[in-house]
Amino acid sequence: MEKIKLSVIPGDGIGLEVVPETLKVLDILADIHGGVKFEYESHPWSCEYYLEHGVMMPTDGMEKIHQTDAIYLGAVGNPKLVPDHISLWGLLIKIRRECEQVINIRPAQYIKGVKSPLAEPNEFDFIVVRENSEGEYSEVGGRIHSGDDEIAIQNAVFTRKATERTIRYAFELAQKRNGRVTSATKSNGIVHSMPFWDQVFKEVGRDYPNIKTESNHIDALCAFLVSKPDQFDVIVASNLFGDILTDLGAAIMGSIGIAPAANININGNYPSMFEPVHGSAPDIIGKNIANPVGQLWTAKMMLDHLGLGELGSLLIRAIKETIGEGIKTRDLGGTANTQEVIDHTISKLLSFSK
Repeated sequence: MEKIKLSVIPGDGIGLEVVPETLKVLDILADIHGGVKFEYESHPWSCEYYLEHGVMMPTDGMEKIHQTDAIYLGAVGNPKLVPDHISLWGLLIKIRRECEQVINIRPAQYIKGVKSPLAEPNEFDFIVVRENSEGEYSEVGGRIHSGDDEIAIQNAVFTRKATERTIRYAFELAQKRNGRVTSATKSNGIVHSMPFWDQVFKEVGRDYPNIKTESNHIDALCAFLVSKPDQFDVIVASNLFGDILTDLGAAIMGSIGIAPAANININGNYPSMFEPVHGSAPDIIGKNIANPVGQLWTAKMMLDHLGLGELGSLLIRAIKETIGEGIKTRDLGGTANTQEVIDHTISKLLSFSK
């Protein structure tokens, strides 16, 4: 039997509720498969942990993570207790950078039973591949002077290595999907980094003659995602543009509470990390109304990454059928609580295996 070791970090707020519940779903999937077993190493790293220890994770935390196959994260942050720059840089971003998770991917698709704000969503299904290590979010820059003469400089950093590997990842992904890649750019206004991005996109595209390509300026692309989202397959973007597009993708789905994300290590030296897009929502913890779908869909992405795509397909089918039958939490217009959504998803999975 194959044993898969997961670093489980429930984190803060509703992460403490939905992560343990979704682990029950993973165990059911392992039983269905019969040849795999998940082993969990749970870590209490969170804002509460910071208040007690003065750090978001212990000094040997990264070493513990490196010894597992994947990282399953709930949510990080509670600004009433710990400033966001401490909680994020001390845990989430620290893991992303030290595990060299250089690519972020987030799917967005129409889910029957979730009311999209779009009048005609037309069953869209696209995925955004985001450069996750540099770009506009580099730490290069600074501030000088004060008063009226104060200057803030933020340098965007685009290396050929990071740009090419992100774009190539998008093309490889498109070969497994519908064969289309759209590049997000802004070369009509950003005169150095974006023409460079466009150049690398064209160069990589020559290696994939079977893939249809196009480039859209980020402002127009945002408008297109609202007006014709079904026209897109794989979108590849820089760190900032990808951040914007993925939140927009969650919005047109109808709820950020159902959106998943993956932070991918592509060299195999460190584990990848899987997390829902929603925040920790500390205001609703303990009420049993948190939506577990974002965490469940995150688990689906993790299963796919671990080579368990068959189980991932079963899970997303169970999620969609559960929502389609009206078993959904209040944020989606339903009346079900967290436990009821989990229980119904499990019953669906068990029915598939009969």
